[in-house]
Amino acid sequence: MGYYLTTAIAYPNGAIHIGHAYEYIAADTIARFKRLDNHDVFFCTGTDEHGLKMLQAANKLGITPKELADDNAKNFRDTQLALGSTFDRFIRTTDEDHYTASQAIWRKLEEAGDIYLDTYSGWYSVRDEAFYTDDETEVVDGVRLSKETRTEVTWTEEESYFFRLSKYQDKLLDLYKNHPEFIGPDSRRNEIASFVASGLKDLSVSRTTFDWGVPVPGNDKHVMYVWIDALTNYITAAGFPDDEEKFAKWWPADVHIIGKDIIRFHSVYWPAFLMSAGIELPKRVHAHGFLFNSGEKMSKSVGNVVDPLDLVDAFGLDTLRFFLFREFSYGHDGSYTKDSIITRKNSDLANEYGNLAQRSLSMIQKNCDVQVPQPGVLTEADEKLLALARAVPDTARRHVDTQALHLYVEACWKVLSEANRYFSAQEPWKLKKTDPDRMATVLWVTIEVVRIISILIQPVMPDSAGKILDLLGVPAGVGEAGAKVLPTAVDSGSGAEAMGAVSASAAIGVAAGAAYASAALAPNVAEAAADGMAAAEADPRSFAAVEFPLEPGTPLPKPEPVFPKFVEETE
Repeated sequence: MGYYLTTAIAYPNGAIHIGHAYEYIAADTIARFKRLDNHDVFFCTGTDEHGLKMLQAANKLGITPKELADDNAKNFRDTQLALGSTFDRFIRTTDEDHYTASQAIWRKLEEAGDIYLDTYSGWYSVRDEAFYTDDETEVVDGVRLSKETRTEVTWTEEESYFFRLSKYQDKLLDLYKNHPEFIGPDSRRNEIASFVASGLKDLSVSRTTFDWGVPVPGNDKHVMYVWIDALTNYITAAGFPDDEEKFAKWWPADVHIIGKDIIRFHSVYWPAFLMSAGIELPKRVHAHGFLFNSGEKMSKSVGNVVDPLDLVDAFGLDTLRFFLFREFSYGHDGSYTKDSIITRKNSDLANEYGNLAQRSLSMIQKNCDVQVPQPGVLTEADEKLLALARAVPDTARRHVDTQALHLYVEACWKVLSEANRYFSAQEPWKLKKTDPDRMATVLWVTIEVVRIISILIQPVMPDSAGKILDLLGVPAGVGEAGAKVLPTAVDSGSGAEAMGAVSASAAIGVAAGAAYASAALAPNVAEAAADGMAAAEADPRSFAAVEFPLEPGTPLPKPEPVFPKFVEETE
């Protein structure tokens, strides 16, 4: 099963920040989840390198826009890798195939009769790369600003090509009504439907006052409006216009993961362009909220912009990845502090997850011959906890398919909370004297639940979940915590260099359990494979392996803490 997802392509005129990281980690989590669930995934991200902002930023530095784009695109790519991102293609809008695609879609818009030449006069925001009407702006302290984004706008007059956006007003409203899943979360769809219903005007789609962009076919005096260029990246990566086989495989995209500040471009302009070009629409656009630092919007002028790699250095990559979806409702705004990260690390990771694994495995080490214990007859309490854990995959799938990543993580943690209550109530430390067989059963049930949740939480915490699976004696999977497609899935054929860098770098948490040979299979899973199961289903760390419980008698390594509590250094 194929699955194509994208992030927005970042504007590389400045440094990467925690907001970018939020989006990249979310998209990577979804990509890993789908790979571990035996989907053939194509994950695209990259940089949006044209436009007046880039030209102005380069001029200030005394370098060319291409030099600035080269430097910053590398920074964005390297930071994504350091955040564990397993993208298949890192696209740059200066790539040769993207120029081809942008000009090809422009010609399709022309052929549809939706491009015409006129003169543009109106308010333009360089920062937003957007045009605003009079009633969308206001004057504050002598400066005219966009009401929506609070960025400065300037009056612009020039010859411009226009796109007949107004022609698609009713078609867009029909789209939102008949396919409410097209925009998520629901609150964003309501906002966009209201905006479109208020009336659409034709859109200026070219500029003549600068030349840093994709030339308009047949008129090199004009370069394309940056949003036609930028949005086209999604079909460029999918093979448009020349690779028909690849395009048929990957398009339409399953989901565009973006920030709420660019929802209008993705859910109004983009589907209108595609309708005009006769290209199928993406299945979904999901807009996440903003992250605030101690309740304040991050700003260079305030000095509270956070480099995500500083948080990784301070708390660990998996802690950051986990925190983002455990602390916030994905799709809505959230505010964080250093203390909130520490609390999640110490309570949810060290106590509820790590301590449960450590306590149960330490008891097995001392009382069960350092191997997975043999369970006896299961009680109602045992069956109830196991059933709860085995139900999580379907619940998680539903949440991931609607990008409710916080609910996916919450579903896993509800089981861990129940497992901790179960462990305390069963008191296996007392059973070792009164009923050692029952103790063995309790310990087996506990680590089996930890195994299931560890498999399912790999997309969020690939390195840490992998270490827990190592301690449970589960051999490394060929999917490497979702960093690679599984054997039954077909290689996407793109981004091989990037994937090689990711797969080779356990240091950034991408490959879990690399010490094991990927061919080694847990006995029960290998048995199932011999019975004709597909290779991916036999992968001991894929979601398919949830059905195949820990094999009694499997040797276990010495337990070691995976989530040490965070203790702040004092001078």
